[in-house]
Amino acid sequence: MPPTSSRAGRAVAVSAGVSLVAASMVVLGMTHPAYAADAATINGSTTYQTISGFGASEAFGEAQTVMNASSSVQQQVLADLYSPTTGAGLTMLRNEVSADSGSTIEPTAPSSPSATPAYLPLSSINQDAGQLWFAQQIKADYGVTNVFADAWSAPAFMKTNDATDNGGAVCGLTGATCSSGSWVQAYANYLKQYAADYSAAGDPLTYIGPENEANLSTSYDSMQLTPAQTAQFIDTLGPTMASSGLSTQVECCATEGWDYASQYASAIEADSTAASYTKVFTSHGYTSAPTSVLSGWSNPAWETEWSTFETWDPAWDDGTDASGFTWAQHIYQGLTGANLGAFLYWWGSTTPSENGDNEGLLLLNGSTITTSGRLWAFANYSRYIRPGAVRIAASSGNSALDLSAYKNPDGSVAVVVLNTASSADTVNYALTGTGITSGTATPVLTDASADATTQSAVPVSAGTFTATVPARALETFVITPGGGTSTSASPTTTATASPTATATASASASASASATAGATCSVTYQTTSQWTGGFTANVTVTDTGSAALDGWTVGFTFPGDQKVTNAWNATVSQSGETVTATNASYNGSLAAGASTSFGFQGTWTSSDSPPTSFTVDGNTCS
Repeated sequence: MPPTSSRAGRAVAVSAGVSLVAASMVVLGMTHPAYAADAATINGSTTYQTISGFGASEAFGEAQTVMNASSSVQQQVLADLYSPTTGAGLTMLRNEVSADSGSTIEPTAPSSPSATPAYLPLSSINQDAGQLWFAQQIKADYGVTNVFADAWSAPAFMKTNDATDNGGAVCGLTGATCSSGSWVQAYANYLKQYAADYSAAGDPLTYIGPENEANLSTSYDSMQLTPAQTAQFIDTLGPTMASSGLSTQVECCATEGWDYASQYASAIEADSTAASYTKVFTSHGYTSAPTSVLSGWSNPAWETEWSTFETWDPAWDDGTDASGFTWAQHIYQGLTGANLGAFLYWWGSTTPSENGDNEGLLLLNGSTITTSGRLWAFANYSRYIRPGAVRIAASSGNSALDLSAYKNPDGSVAVVVLNTASSADTVNYALTGTGITSGTATPVLTDASADATTQSAVPVSAGTFTATVPARALETFVITPGGGTSTSASPTTTATASPTATATASASASASASATAGATCSVTYQTTSQWTGGFTANVTVTDTGSAALDGWTVGFTFPGDQKVTNAWNATVSQSGETVTATNASYNGSLAAGASTSFGFQGTWTSSDSPPTSFTVDGNTCS
């Protein structure tokens, strides 16, 4: 994505294309008839992809603007974007690895590709243009640890055109010959160093990517690599990151749209080395929206950048491609049509001097902060579909309802409904295979007059509940068990790469026993999804004693060769196969009999066997 001053041609072209798509969606949505007393079925026994989260970027100086604002403005911007109670509840941040002078960790060319580089610390480049500061704030305030980064360009001296902008390729790749030699390994080392800097700062990156929209040559930071050149470079980057000792893995390719995504994904899949190291495929939504499963790709796929470019428009439903209603449709189609594991907007925040258009979810103008309908569309998904959630089957006979459902690691279920019709719709929901037969369904409403506003809860009885969704509204039902319903049962299937893939049995282990210090504890470990080389897991901690816990630390040892790469609701560290998880600031206090959960994503090579013994605060629970 371009910086603030040089992208008018691209903006007009892309915006026009997206406008046509969005306009057709709105027209189609308004022609749907409304039906009374419709039936919908939520089936937890059929599972699809695991959700990593929702987010945005603060690249090209946006993070620095927030960092330089007053404390009250900082807090409000961060809360609007990342608070799970008052804001959008975002759980991901995308960084730019800048190659620009004054913003790059390697501003000076070494004497040769093999010479020792003179890297700068992030502190000397204004905390990575504010991005490190931003990452530290959302981790401390909201427990967000999924920060990943993409490079728009290699440093100029590593490229065929000796510039950070106007395209050019990395010297040494096939078809990219330079008199200075091959800079392929040097570029891989540069990306490794950026990841190492974040790890040293206590904010390890989950993934790093080598390029952004590599089909384009633009007047801002850009680099042109063909699909074959991209795969060739990952052949070097993958082993470099794997041998670095860092938890950061490789993602690719931040393509301009879903049409380009298929070209780059196919090239990586055809290269066995590149395919083995590319753990996530990333793409944008500009030239083609993510509405179908990425053909031939077996690992997770994320949409990591998308926006529109017209004058700032905060409306919920004004018939434009910038409206919150349109973006609710985009998110729904991405999650259910393309099986996306993550969905990100372009910028989280923007200002009038930094375009002030629809590239942001909120507008920061001095001390005035204006949120948009787009932000609240994200809120209805991100607040209630937490990292590690698994999409489950959801169906309705009414085509006016964009309906999807997700089972969270804590056992709750989120049902998200967008009513595209011009009249309200009453729906009878039947819950099967979710482990919930009684409890409550709490509606959270976003429409022209409500911004992710909690409504009165409705009862769940015999696995059913009935609720009405207003016209042209987005409503999330947060379903929690009650009345003795158990939430500890493992689902019978794991997430699959596509709705037609074959589900496999989930692995789980649990242990509970009296602790030696007079308290008692119970820990349940559940593998919530698994694929070749990767997995997600959920751990539930219960204080079964008579005294409250004021802070907790869970310990266990993997019997396999798993490595934790990303965690939520706890700070997780690993030494060898031994894992230690310490509570977050918001879930450390456990009353007697109370439970809390945390989760993580990881990798494995030969075995993903679950651990069988656990400690809480050093006391054995099994």
